[in-house]
Amino acid sequence: MPATPSTSPTSNLGADPGQNQLNPIFARPGEATDFALDRMPQSESLPETAYQIVHDEAMLDGNSRLNLATFVGTWMDSYASKIYAESADKNMIDKDEYPQTAAIETRCWTMIASLWNAPDPAGAIGTSTIGSSEACMLGGLALKRRWQLARRAAGKSTEKPNLILSSAVQVCWEKFCNYWDVEPRYVPISDEHKVLDGFELEKYVDENTIGVVAIMGVTYTGMYEPVAEIAAALDRIQESTGLDIPIHVDGASGGMIAPFLQPDLVWDFRLERVASISTSAHKYGLVYPGLGWVVWRTVDDLPKELVFDVTYLGGHMPSFALNFSRPGAQVLLQYYLFLRLGWDGYYKVQKASQDVAVFLATEIGKMPAFQLWNDGTDIPVFAWQLTQGYTDKWNLYHLSERLRLKGWLIPAYPMPDNLTDMVVQRVVVRNGLSRNLAESLLADIVEAVAYLDALESPMPTEGLVTSFTH
Repeated sequence: MPATPSTSPTSNLGADPGQNQLNPIFARPGEATDFALDRMPQSESLPETAYQIVHDEAMLDGNSRLNLATFVGTWMDSYASKIYAESADKNMIDKDEYPQTAAIETRCWTMIASLWNAPDPAGAIGTSTIGSSEACMLGGLALKRRWQLARRAAGKSTEKPNLILSSAVQVCWEKFCNYWDVEPRYVPISDEHKVLDGFELEKYVDENTIGVVAIMGVTYTGMYEPVAEIAAALDRIQESTGLDIPIHVDGASGGMIAPFLQPDLVWDFRLERVASISTSAHKYGLVYPGLGWVVWRTVDDLPKELVFDVTYLGGHMPSFALNFSRPGAQVLLQYYLFLRLGWDGYYKVQKASQDVAVFLATEIGKMPAFQLWNDGTDIPVFAWQLTQGYTDKWNLYHLSERLRLKGWLIPAYPMPDNLTDMVVQRVVVRNGLSRNLAESLLADIVEAVAYLDALESPMPTEGLVTSFTH
């Protein structure tokens, strides 16, 4: 839009920083050129003007494809974008108005139940969620309610339930325990036991234990927790104590990796002790945020008391969710991808990501400055630490800052309890990070390390903060 002759390109210089100014080149005669940042404007503006301001501000976020800190998908093809635009107005909860979207939701979780080797996918039960956090919350609620019902039937107290977790668990489980009055019992990880693996599990469980959470792809490092070993430990505990403790598998990432890349790994409903599994569809399910899935082995594993019969807009429907109204577009996107890729396509996409992760991990592991924590052969995620004694001039926080100058977001952060003195960096390889981009990243890491190594004195450490939010 051309500027009017009377509009000066410098007319907004020195303006109030509490205003959002429109560049004069976009202004039309008689149109407002600045907007307050903290209150609704009094009058309307043209759609082009509002779009330009939102577009320009969002542009400051940077390139999401270079954000290697997040597990959340940042790329879908043009047909997916078209479906997204066409179905953004669908409310997932309104199954009477959008019955076909509801039917597609059922198809999707039934396909996923089969992917996770449910003994009878048609006899399983599942639901879509707004993300893996809600899916975990629902899985945890079902564990708690099943425990409560069993305790009441036996005439026992339902006070002080507890849940067994790795100290490296995702923060949504801390929220679950806080919000629903469940005592979290954290099993600490260590150099010897890098994940929850069943070691000394008997020290943590008792008659008030509602379940154990096993993670397929620990957020800190990407490693799988050995669900079969955890189940075997719980089998031994049941033999000696009579305690029958179920497992919820948090497959936020690995739930959509393991079926394709490690199909022989037994972690899912092939283990009878696994009552429920959740995943994040907007991670390695390859869908834009936000979408998650949770599936129970059988209908009986989801207490019927938690399912509501809801009358909404003239129809009756079952509802088991923390959110009510929510978008249905992502469910359609998941179905699109299942049809578009099939098993072979998902294998190719996930294998390509794993190949890039293993390439990067191998090359970074060759550098004297670094020691790998894992190698990216579980989910396409790996972490490394600074080699002990390598340098006193810089640390991984400084390296993270140097890489940010090139646009890369690669977090540095301390490990959880018992290992808080250890700082690592982590790369998440997602669909869209090509081998060419990975080679560019590797070149930038080599350049950054060379720069830091050449310093004549140590880098300042004041103000350094973790850039990790899991």
